[in-house]
Amino acid sequence: MTRSRASAKAAGTRFETAIATYLATHVDDRIERRTKTGAKDRGDIAGLRAMGNRVVVEAKDYGGRYQIGPWLTEAETERVNDDAQVGLVVAKRRGTTDPGEQVVILTLRDMVALLTGERP
Repeated sequence: MTRSRASAKAAGTRFETAIATYLATHVDDRIERRTKTGAKDRGDIAGLRAMGNRVVVEAKDYGGRYQIGPWLTEAETERVNDDAQVGLVVAKRRGTTDPGEQVVILTLRDMVALLTGERP
């Protein structure tokens, strides 16, 4: 079955909501799915912090090959737009709908910022 724009958008919304709910349950109950903000996109999940700094999450429910470079570029743009310390991607993992089993992709620079609270 071919995915239409509407079905892809609905799947993306479901995925973002599942990731936000999982993070709210296990990290901080103030985390939620962010409404779209147009040209100055600030990521898909709001309220996530690490070491007191904002973390931008770009969620990708994608059935094909991971597009790591473009996705990390998008997360970085959103990180800057949100004046956040870290930008990362949560990507759908084939074969499971469990939010805790999805894949997290980030640069080493973002990992250092996440772990230390300082962006190199």
